[in-house]
Amino acid sequence: MKIIGISLLMMGCLMGFSLGIDIVQGFDVSQALYNAVSPFRVMEVAELFVLFFFFFFFLLNLYIFL
Repeated sequence: MKIIGISLLMMGCLMGFSLGIDIVQGFDVSQALYNAVSPFRVMEVAELFVLFFFFFFFLLNLYIFL
């Protein structure tokens, strides 16, 4: 549980930092949010499958060890 919490905290801090930099550069908040999630929009089907495959096994691993 600590690993998930630390990972989410790090992701939140890094996304906040990225959003802050975009806002300082002059983007509005909606454009900054779009820039934060745009890497996931250009992924192809095979890349999305691998991403969800790894995510599924990560959750399965957490469930087994609980």
